[in-house]
Amino acid sequence: MSLYWDDTYEIAQALIQSHPEQDPLEVPFTTLHKWIIDLADFDDDPNGVSEAKLEAIQMAWYEEVTG
Repeated sequence: MSLYWDDTYEIAQALIQSHPEQDPLEVPFTTLHKWIIDLADFDDDPNGVSEAKLEAIQMAWYEEVTG
């Protein structure tokens, strides 16, 4: 399954799996961006994301780990 920038929830799930001990709110956007484009299933334009989209992914990740 390919991941695209609009797959906020799915990217958050992949980040939980790849960085299980990480507090999402402690991750700078530059690092978050790198981690996302490094995901094996990521298949979108690496530069095709806005800060707002990165924030949405970060918040989805946070909500998933804090439940």
